[in-house]
Amino acid sequence: MAFLYIPIVLLMVFSFNSSRLNLSWEGFSTKWYEALLTNKVLLAAFQNSLVVASATTVLSTLLGTLGAWMLYRYRFPFQRALALLIFIPMVMPEVLMGVSLLVLFVQFLNIPLGFTTMIIAHTTFCFPFVLVAVQARLQGLDPSQEEAAMDLGATPFQSFWKITLPFLMPAIVSGALMSFTLSLDEYIVSVFTTGSQSQTLPLKVYGMAKVGLNPQLNALSSIFIAATFAVALAGHFIGKKKNL
Repeated sequence: MAFLYIPIVLLMVFSFNSSRLNLSWEGFSTKWYEALLTNKVLLAAFQNSLVVASATTVLSTLLGTLGAWMLYRYRFPFQRALALLIFIPMVMPEVLMGVSLLVLFVQFLNIPLGFTTMIIAHTTFCFPFVLVAVQARLQGLDPSQEEAAMDLGATPFQSFWKITLPFLMPAIVSGALMSFTLSLDEYIVSVFTTGSQSQTLPLKVYGMAKVGLNPQLNALSSIFIAATFAVALAGHFIGKKKNL
């Protein structure tokens, strides 16, 4: 635990260091946070990341939920082979996926690289995570509840909307959060599928890190760490409150 968290703590501490080189402590300052909030390049990259991650989350959640439901409810030829193909993006090396998608977009589909290609690429490797989560939840579904709803006059759609969907909602939300996190953090696939106007935050951060240790990156990382802890604590207390 110390090996994991001490570097994170040091990064957050040095985000308040007044030194430009950031190699030794020279005094407390918040100027790097102020510089970060006025850095138009990083802010534009963060906006691009939010656009791509939001669109990817919506598409991945829809495809993953519908895919899990179809694999659970219906039986059709080559179903196991199809299920295996869906899981392959989860274990495929990201470099291989990025190169293959680049070839597909440029040489076969002739789609210019940009937001569209990035959203398609991110959805390709994100939606299986939603599908896995929903499939695991479906294993605990009691079919008698749907049957009882239809016996009481509900249509198949009403039964799904009022019985099945609320039961699946925890898995859908967790899969959506996983998709958003993976898309927001993705670098390798983004390198191969991005355009000049769709550079995301991980690409900009890596480009800045290759030049030198910019203290603004420490400030940016500290903000993300604080936001992550805030979300985790909020989820913990909400879950604890529901259990009570």
